[in-house]
Amino acid sequence: MTTLAELFQNIKLPTMPEVAQSLIKSLNDDDAPVSVVRNAIIKDPALTVKLLRLGNSAKFGLPRQLSSVDEAITMLGMGQVRTLALSSCLNDAFPVVAGLDRKVFWSESMACAGYAQWLASGLGADAQQAWLAGFMLRLGELSMAQAVPGCLADIEKLPHYPGGRWEREVISVGFTEGQVTAEMAKRWNFPVEIVKGLEHAVDPLAAKPFSRLAGIVHIAELLAEMAPETADVVDDLPSELLTKLQVDVPWMRKKLPMMAALTDTSAL
Repeated sequence: MTTLAELFQNIKLPTMPEVAQSLIKSLNDDDAPVSVVRNAIIKDPALTVKLLRLGNSAKFGLPRQLSSVDEAITMLGMGQVRTLALSSCLNDAFPVVAGLDRKVFWSESMACAGYAQWLASGLGADAQQAWLAGFMLRLGELSMAQAVPGCLADIEKLPHYPGGRWEREVISVGFTEGQVTAEMAKRWNFPVEIVKGLEHAVDPLAAKPFSRLAGIVHIAELLAEMAPETADVVDDLPSELLTKLQVDVPWMRKKLPMMAALTDTSAL
C-alpha cells in the first residue's frame, strides 16, 4: 500500500511566499503582535489589494469601505485579516487543475470555511482557525490530481452526494483530501491543531483523542456540499457527531446560514 510519503514523491508542493510563511509562523505564536501580521501583508502590494477587496465584499457588510491594512485590522480583527490573507496566498499557490470547475471548487471551499467559522463560533471554539481549516480542506484533491493523473475523473464522477467524494478518493488514491492537505500543512509548519483537524476531518469520530476542529470541519464540508436552501438539511447530518460536538440542534436549525451568504469568490 502506498504511504503518504510515497505519494508526495509525485507531488510538487507549492512554495509558500515569504508573506505566507510569516503569517503561518504567527499562527504558532499566541503572543504575536499585530505589527507582525500588518508588516508581513503590506510588503506585498498585490496581496494588500486582494485583502482589501475581500474585506470590502458584501460578506462582511462593513459600514464603510476599507482603504488600508490598518483599517482592515481595526474593523475585522487581526485573526480575520490573517486568515483572509492566507486564503489569498493559498488560492494563488494552487491553480485549479483540468477536470475541476474553478468557480465551483473555490465556492465550495469558501462555503466550508464559512460554515466552519459559524459553527465554531456557536460552540465557543476558535472561529478563525476553523475558517482556515475549512478553506484548506479540499486543497489535497488538487495535489492528488498531480500525483495520480486521471484520478479526478473517478473522484468527481456523478452523481454527487455529501461525503461521496471522500469515499471515491480512498478508492482512487488510497487517501482522503483531508489527509493529503494535513501532510501539506505539516510540511508548511501550520499549527498542530490545524494539521490534526484536517487529518481527521473525514472521520472525526475515529480520532483518538477526539479533535473538535475535525468534527467542525466535517460538518462544514457536508453543509457546503448540500448547498442548503432550507434548514431541513440539518436532519441529514450525522447525529452522533453533532452529539459529540454538543451542538444544540434546534439552534442549528434556527440559525443555519444559507450557502449564498457565505460564498463570494469575486475577490479571490
